[in-house]
Amino acid sequence: MSTPRKQTAGSLVPASRTLVASDLDRTLIYSAAALNLLMPDADAPRLLCVEVYDKKPLSYVTEAAAALLEELTRSPSTVFVPTTTRTREQYHRIHLPGPAARFAICANGGHILVDGVSDRDWQRTVAGRLAEECASLDEVRAHLVSAADPAWLLKERVAEDLFAYLVVDRALLPADWTKDLAAWAEPRGWTVSLQGRKIYAVPRPLTKSAAMREVARRTGATLTLAAGDSLLDADLLLAADRGWRPGHGELADAGWSAPHVEATAENGVAAGEELLRRFLDATGPRRAA
Repeated sequence: MSTPRKQTAGSLVPASRTLVASDLDRTLIYSAAALNLLMPDADAPRLLCVEVYDKKPLSYVTEAAAALLEELTRSPSTVFVPTTTRTREQYHRIHLPGPAARFAICANGGHILVDGVSDRDWQRTVAGRLAEECASLDEVRAHLVSAADPAWLLKERVAEDLFAYLVVDRALLPADWTKDLAAWAEPRGWTVSLQGRKIYAVPRPLTKSAAMREVARRTGATLTLAAGDSLLDADLLLAADRGWRPGHGELADAGWSAPHVEATAENGVAAGEELLRRFLDATGPRRAA
């Protein structure tokens, strides 16, 4: 079905709006450990640092990906929404190429940022659902700490007073510990996800998909596109009209799939570049020169 178009000065722009909701870590941006540069050093792509932490470079995109992201974010028919499990403070460390995103989703859907500021109406909506549908954060946090073994537990953290996570030594983590935790959490309205060295315990209503739907409603988007690599991104991908996942990551390891979700051919930082090309192809027609 063709997309209605309206005439602007010297170019054709789709009359409808497309919302692009993309996870960040190991989807669009990559730490040095996650780059997966398998080619000879002389053939490695040039990289652009997009995040500094503790005065050290932390996250990167390829220069080609930076140009693609700038093209995507400058399209008048596209609403680009960074969508992350990161806290607001962690998100604000990232400086992506192109114009600053008007909307962003942080804390796995717990916060919708509008021009960098958390929307209070959305905060109240989320707080109400969590109070009605889930065990308390205090109960879950207490169980996490008591069930974890100091032999492999490195850190225990709470994010935005919304969810909890552990940083663990994966080599020492018992194979079934995460599954046992998920079985305990499920009847209490919480989900569990293992991502790298982090084990997340997240209330079931706290989802990226719910926040994406709200941003789509506010912006009048008629098409939603999404990308993500972890099990916490599965609901986002299922809620979008079209979705993509990298060839690496938690979803890839689990063999996760859906009819409207495609996997990239590339892994590592090259997958981020491929995802941006997929977004641009799907949001066409491209703006005329």
